[in-house]
Amino acid sequence: MRCSEPPGSRAAPAPPRRPRPRGPSGRDGGYVTAETALVVPTLVLLLGVLLWGTGAAVTVLQCADAARAAARAAARGEPEETVRRTALALAPAGAEVNGEREETLHRVRVTARTPTAGPLPALPVATEAVAHVEP
Repeated sequence: MRCSEPPGSRAAPAPPRRPRPRGPSGRDGGYVTAETALVVPTLVLLLGVLLWGTGAAVTVLQCADAARAAARAAARGEPEETVRRTALALAPAGAEVNGEREETLHRVRVTARTPTAGPLPALPVATEAVAHVEP
């Protein structure tokens, strides 16, 4: 009873609500299936691209580590074959190592390709490290 209503009046009870039909016979049947059919492939594609990007980042880091280690070895005066083996031990499979000396600097460049994932291409990656010749 409300405060503004006279004490003897009562509002009519609300009619009972009919439950909404659920399942395939309902009005919204099939929306979840359609949404899932669109969302799941998109998420799988996104996951593939993220994994490919992570693989590319790992390749760059491996090349950078290999170039730095090889440049340090060259700066210490290690033989060229040892410098090359040092770089290849840390670089990804199939990497190329090039080194050169410029007066008091040793410059090592490591080049590799990123892994492929389905239609995503393998990209060339090159990193370079420089170290001063140690006395």
